[in-house]
This record gives sequence, C-alpha cells and structure tokens, in this order.
Amino acid sequence: MKIVILDGKTLNPGDLDWAPIERFGELEIYDRTPAEAVLQRAAGAEILLTNKTPLTRQTIETLGDLRYIGVLATGYNVVDVDAARQRGISVSNVPGYGTAAVAQMVFALLLELTQQVGHHASLVRQGRWSASPDFCFWDRPLVELDSLTMGVVGFGEIGRKVAGLARAFGMRVLVHTRNPQKYKAAHQGNGLDFCDLDGLFLRSDVVSLNCPLSAETAGMVNSRRLGLMKSSAFLINTGRGPLVDERALAEALRGGQLAGAGLDVLAQEPPAADNPLLQAPNCVITPHIAWAARAARQRLLTTAVANVEGFVCGRPQNLVT
Repeated sequence: MKIVILDGKTLNPGDLDWAPIERFGELEIYDRTPAEAVLQRAAGAEILLTNKTPLTRQTIETLGDLRYIGVLATGYNVVDVDAARQRGISVSNVPGYGTAAVAQMVFALLLELTQQVGHHASLVRQGRWSASPDFCFWDRPLVELDSLTMGVVGFGEIGRKVAGLARAFGMRVLVHTRNPQKYKAAHQGNGLDFCDLDGLFLRSDVVSLNCPLSAETAGMVNSRRLGLMKSSAFLINTGRGPLVDERALAEALRGGQLAGAGLDVLAQEPPAADNPLLQAPNCVITPHIAWAARAARQRLLTTAVANVEGFVCGRPQNLVT
C-alpha cells in the first residue's frame, strides 16, 4: 500500500518520528508540495496525508487508487469533501490535539497587548531603563485583566479552554455559539453568559475568535462589528484568518476604534508584503504558531497514525465524510 505525505515539514521538522506510519505501507514524505506537483507525487497512493496542500475536486477525481485522505490538522477546508464523498473516499481530521496550546496562545497575544512585555524588554536592551531617573518606567498603558469581560466566539474545546483561562484571570466571560442550548445548562451562571454576536462585540473588552471557518463565519469581523467594539477593547484571532476583514481591521486600528489586535492567523499565509495589518499600529502578529508546541504536534501525529490504522483495520475514526 502506497502512502504519501504531501507536506510533512511543518508537523515534523525533524523532532518527531514518522516510523509508526511506515508499518502500514510504502511511505513517501515530502516537506511541501506545490499545486502543480500534487498529481505526480500522489499517483498510485491509496492513502494521502495533507496538512495545508489543497486537494481539489479535479485532483480527487484523477487519483484513481485513492481510498483515504488524512488531514494533518483539525480544519479540513483544504479538501473537497463532497468530491471525496462521491468517490467513496474516507476523510479524517485530527480534532482536539491543540486545545491547550492554542488557548495558551490566546493569552500570550493578549498579555503582550496588555502588559507590553516584549516592547518593554526591548527598551531595556536599548538602555532606556539604565538611563531612567526612576526605579521603573513604562511608555505605554498597562492593562489589568481582572474584572474585564472576555467575549469568546465559538464554544468547542478551544473556546471552552479559553473561557476557563479567562475565569482564572478573574474575567467575566460572554459566549457566542451556534448551539447555546447545548451548553447553557452546564455553564450558564458559572461566570459565563451566552449572548448574540453583536451583543458580544458591543459588551466585551476582549474578543477571542475560536470558531471554525465556514460560509457563515467568513468575514464575520467586518467594519460594522468593529464599530461596535469599545475603543479600549482588543481582538484576538487564533482561529482562521478569513474570519476577519483585514482591511477593515487595519483601518479600525489606525483610527483608534479599538486598542489593539493579536493575530496568529491571516487570510493569506504567508502574507503578502503589502498586507495592511503588517503596518497597522498596536497589532501583534505571529506566524501561525499556536498549534506548533512539540507536545501538541506529537498528539497530532499520534492521532493521525491512529486514524490511518483505524482505516486500514476497517474501524475508521474522526471521519468528516
């Protein structure tokens, strides 16, 4: 059985072991695969693993031996699942592997915006503290999180983890989710309140986007919703870049409509050099690393191997189609 990994470098830059997958067949691993090379490299494969390399309808219909697609991520929008379903090809993803790491990143971004740790550490290295007439100094506002309101958009595993961390910081929590009735009985009154999306943007001091990308959520953070936010509020996005209208966010930051934004994802990755957010004030951008802690990547790989084993043994798991 031929197994092909189209873009294994980000999951495993060399600190993990591919050996557990090799026991299921002849394994070919590519660090990354450009679109024009997908068909050539995937030819003859019965099992195809991808992280961010798109598998289009045309590709899926052309690969006659393909029986299984394993997505090395939670989001599976890179695969045309309808085309796979029509051909009887199983598609699995890896849910839940990055819950702790991504929730941690939400607060890493938020604390950088509110406590300005990196900024002030840089000033110390520049000699500003040594030249200070006082025992301390700061040149940007420092914001305490206790008693502020965190708005969590999406209440899956990551959203629930973010809400729990917010409560640990002493924050009140607002939640918007597609299915509030599923969670209200267990969480309502436990420092959490469920509300509509506009109400969340209006009332929150921090908005954290932890929902999947879909036709309904694409561009949900637009100029109108940004206009609802307090001028002292912060936006955090560790979900998917296209949740946010980037030009509208850049304009809001330049105009002082909100205090700052922390983004680990952008609509185009890597971003174009002229992305307006790269020059926007009070905007902290990290290169899609919330998922990349070694422990999280090991969980991802372990589950991906289990997904392959389940398919091979006739007990498929984590199916999305």
